[in-house]
Amino acid sequence: MIFLRAAQREFAHTAIAVFVALFAILVTTVLIRLLGQAAGGRVPSDAVLALIGFGALAQLPIVLSLTVFVAILMSLSRSYRDSEMVVWFSAGMPLTRWVQPVLRFALPVVVVIAGVTLVLAPWAQFKSVEYRERLNNQDDAARVAPGVFRESSGAQRVFFVEVGAGEDGRVRNVFVSSMRGGKLGVMVAEEGFLETRERGQRFVVLERGRRYEGTPGQPDYRVMRFERYSVRLESAATRDLPLRTRMLTLGELLDAPTPGNLGELASRLGVPLAALILSLLAIPLSFVNPRAGRTNNLIVAILTYLIYSNIISVCQAWIAQGKLSFAVGALAPHAVMAAVLFVMFRHRLAIASPWRRRAA
Repeated sequence: MIFLRAAQREFAHTAIAVFVALFAILVTTVLIRLLGQAAGGRVPSDAVLALIGFGALAQLPIVLSLTVFVAILMSLSRSYRDSEMVVWFSAGMPLTRWVQPVLRFALPVVVVIAGVTLVLAPWAQFKSVEYRERLNNQDDAARVAPGVFRESSGAQRVFFVEVGAGEDGRVRNVFVSSMRGGKLGVMVAEEGFLETRERGQRFVVLERGRRYEGTPGQPDYRVMRFERYSVRLESAATRDLPLRTRMLTLGELLDAPTPGNLGELASRLGVPLAALILSLLAIPLSFVNPRAGRTNNLIVAILTYLIYSNIISVCQAWIAQGKLSFAVGALAPHAVMAAVLFVMFRHRLAIASPWRRRAA
């Protein structure tokens, strides 16, 4: 019992540190991508936090799987590095004795991974796409970003605002270009603001500016000065959400067993199963020669995870393309890794007690 409690405590402490680091990397990566989109005007700045949350939830199973794998690997590698495993093997304890504490630590996390993969991640994918489509259906005023040329929803106008709206709701140095009837119209104004009229119609009201109108390539342009000019905003037509298999619930995948849906189902079922196999695989992979350092086994562990995840993705694609049946594509990657796990345990058990071979 003392051994089990000590192992569980070390696994938990290491897992917390690994999860915080991996989750911070995930959030930072998503944040950088969304900030780039927000700076380009493709995503409103007030939508960044919501999209970060949806993206983090969708990628949470991968983070949790890596957390379990790396936490067990680092904890057992420390035991090798501090020569605790020498005492362990000298006491006649086999390497398989670590299977029980590893499973007691990993199984609850695997259950969480399964719940997130099958229920929460598809919901997050759906909400992310729904939120993005809602933003795309906003009117032209919501698309304008300071310092960026933005095209209207109907592709009829181009807006540019040099200085964003302040507390008074007014923007400065406004540029509007429009094409109508083969004639190009360009308006430049000192200030502008939004105005909503009685029937809900929205207008951009420009003040103190000029309008240039004419046919491109011809010199007969008209120049007009105005104190106040109103431009009606267009609302984007509402579109249906794009259908993606990652957004479908588990029930929808089972009700429509198309090749694409079966491939997605195999991928979702494979994530928690892969996390369980990886947690056991970390036991033989954690071997470290105290004199040689622990870099080699970490490199092998990373390559093992990458190969494993890529095999699952390839099988998912083959199922979606009809090249593999669902049963073969869903079970083959895990059967191969289970065989590798068995071989590695046999290899480590054979070399764990060299003094026994010398005595024989």
